[in-house]
Order: sequence, then structure tokens, then C-alpha cells
Amino acid sequence: MIIGVPKEIKNNENRVALTPGGALELIKRGHT
Repeated sequence: MIIGVPKEIKNNENRVALTPGGALELIKRGHT
């Protein structure tokens, strides 16, 4: 599964809900 996370484009939008550690865990499980 390909997973995308929208990036903040303005200060304090609070869009990103995936931490770097969470991204690494998804990659370990075979997601890209």
C-alpha cells in the first residue's frame, strides 16, 4: 500500500499525524 501524508504549507496547520517513527514502522511492514 502506498501511504501519503500531506505536509503543512502554513504555520500551525497541524496536518501531519504521522511521526518519523510511525513511518519507519509502516516501512518495516512492507508499505511504501
